[in-house]
Amino acid sequence: MTPDKISKLPYRPNVGVMLMNAEGKIFVGQRQDWDEPAWQMPQGGIDDGEDAETAALRELEEETGVSPDLVEIIGRTPDWVYYDLPPELQGKIWKGKYRGQKQLWFLMRFLGSDDQINIETDHPEFSEWAWLDPSHLVQGIVPFKRAVYEQVVEIFSPHFS
Repeated sequence: MTPDKISKLPYRPNVGVMLMNAEGKIFVGQRQDWDEPAWQMPQGGIDDGEDAETAALRELEEETGVSPDLVEIIGRTPDWVYYDLPPELQGKIWKGKYRGQKQLWFLMRFLGSDDQINIETDHPEFSEWAWLDPSHLVQGIVPFKRAVYEQVVEIFSPHFS
């Protein structure tokens, strides 16, 4: 696909969840579908007719087993955060319909205990998970998403203890 055609493609609407525990650490999962280590926070597409908050709660539960009653929403990005797919993935992911994603991110406080996290879901995305200090979050993320994570950490940093 030529750069000109790619630049005309829309962004896929998506949500992301920064799940913070009582110690101020952030949930990350190791993606199953990458050959190299690639950690990320829960995220996923917004279904037709679904509002962003509902999508965020659904994605969180689908990817971590954490149900809506185990979280408190304490923040949201004020606007969309965008990223483009790297050239080697453009035209291959999402049937080539999108150039990247536009994401609304939610900061949620986890009210449960670690034994209530279950990444062995119906459609597992993560092979393992961990709690990370926000200052260590960006370095383990796939390179093309790091700028998004830097923005999200900066936006939500007033809430970190």
